[in-house]
Amino acid sequence: MKNSVSERSFLIESDDEDAAAVEDGKRGGHGGEESGDDDGSRSDSSSPCDSPRVVAARCSQPSSYTQQWPQSYRQSIDMYSSVHSPNLSFLGTPSLSRLSNSFLTNSFRGKPPEIISSLIKPLLPASTTPTSDDQQQQQQEDIRKSSHYLPPSRKASSLERIPEDHRPMVGEHEVGPYRQCSYFQGVMNGVNVLCGVGILSTPYAVKQGGWLGLVILAVLGALAWYTGILLRRCLDSKEGLETYPDIGHAAFGTAGRIIISIILYMELYACCIEYLILESDNLSKLFPNAHLTIGSLTLDSHVLFAILTALIVMPTTWLRDLSCLSFVSAGGVIASIVIVSCLFWVGLVDHVGTVKSEGTALNLPGIPIAIGLYGYCYSGHGVFPNIYSSLKKRNQFPAVLFTCIALSTVLFAGAAIMGYIMFGESTESQFTLNLPPNLVASKIAVWTTVTNPITKYALTMTPLALSLEELLPPNQQTYPNIVMLRSVLVVSSLIVALSVPFFGLVMSLVGSFLTMFVAYILPCACFLAILRSKVTWYQVALCVFIIVVGLCCAGVGTYSSLSKIIQKYH
Repeated sequence: MKNSVSERSFLIESDDEDAAAVEDGKRGGHGGEESGDDDGSRSDSSSPCDSPRVVAARCSQPSSYTQQWPQSYRQSIDMYSSVHSPNLSFLGTPSLSRLSNSFLTNSFRGKPPEIISSLIKPLLPASTTPTSDDQQQQQQEDIRKSSHYLPPSRKASSLERIPEDHRPMVGEHEVGPYRQCSYFQGVMNGVNVLCGVGILSTPYAVKQGGWLGLVILAVLGALAWYTGILLRRCLDSKEGLETYPDIGHAAFGTAGRIIISIILYMELYACCIEYLILESDNLSKLFPNAHLTIGSLTLDSHVLFAILTALIVMPTTWLRDLSCLSFVSAGGVIASIVIVSCLFWVGLVDHVGTVKSEGTALNLPGIPIAIGLYGYCYSGHGVFPNIYSSLKKRNQFPAVLFTCIALSTVLFAGAAIMGYIMFGESTESQFTLNLPPNLVASKIAVWTTVTNPITKYALTMTPLALSLEELLPPNQQTYPNIVMLRSVLVVSSLIVALSVPFFGLVMSLVGSFLTMFVAYILPCACFLAILRSKVTWYQVALCVFIIVVGLCCAGVGTYSSLSKIIQKYH
């Protein structure tokens, strides 16, 4: 799942001095740009002798891919996938604006954009060891490759650098998160994205598909790694490709960009729905007798807690700077480990949940549901380009991706095996619902499960909200309209969550219909479309195989999930 806020870039009107700096850089640069789509090479366009001012001016020229909807994709996904230093501000406070400034420039016209120097940072503090001249030159090349300026609004005619006294220096640590993440930091960012609420349903997936269904988990993990590598190949194939929508644009034109963007946003929106269902189920387990009576209307615990959760998360979606939430939600790795550890503690130490049978080896009728549940676990491809761009050594990306997928798979498999051993055929769609409420480990697991989605809801909804705000006319991009739009998104997700309160089935539907396209089908299709003249026959065969398998899984999984959801109403 770019043109990033995390790249400390800003949009303001250009002046003659900046244009002259660009021209001087072109005439005096020793390393002219030599790019060609045929070989996919990207030569360094900056010489070590270039001044930071010249390099910054040269980098201000946006890629053609970043000028089309959604321009906000990179910024919002950086917020979703990275840790930011806490800083609280609301949409209606232009002087404290961070994230949405570039998309609301017409609403706050006349106010200079601020430096977002602390908005996006690597998951862990990066090393501040001074770099050599070669490393500085390489960083300058990466800055050129990645557009470090926010996309212009409809009214903006050109780009100008930020004031010189506030300008980040090229080649120094302050430039941004690009080339700042170590191998370990990249792995932790990847695990933080992959280990979400999907881990709670892995025991339920074993119940649906049987023990042999765990093979599907391993196969999907291996294919997710391969398709992640394909995305990297696509990004490196042409100058200016930075996001998943950019890849779709390069492969299939504007229609491909729009379709891929819609699928990615639908996946994020569905994840927000899952958050509300999860909160409703787990809080109802903690407080089963809670209810609210208004006249002749009585709200049971499930409805009540879903509404309360929506009311709690709604103000967080109005925040312009979500760094405070992202800083907390980055503990998703720790939260997943804590939840799985509590499950093992309850089973091994408290000796809870002995089953009478060994379970089913293979349950063919439940395999489609299991495929969707396992597939949902690997829905991180929209963020992989960000992880790739953040690495100090980008040639480590295959190893980073392999490690984070392997670690995530170990957590998924551990929770699945232990949960199904403990609860057998009585396994719920979330194993936290099976944990005895009187045990300390159970309470820790449940409260950890309840807390994490509250911090992640706004981060997950923001990409969709920003993309819709881009479509508003400039004179409608006002604070009341934006708050109304984001509030409508929250209310709509609440309505869907109350209408389809089936956590496991909704997850299977999302995993089958959306994740299969995002993680498996589209990466292969884009790879073949962009690099069709360079791929080998076995790459074509493997990609076609993955596409066919993905389409089959998407078809049977979607049909099975929808059928079971419909059956719930009969």
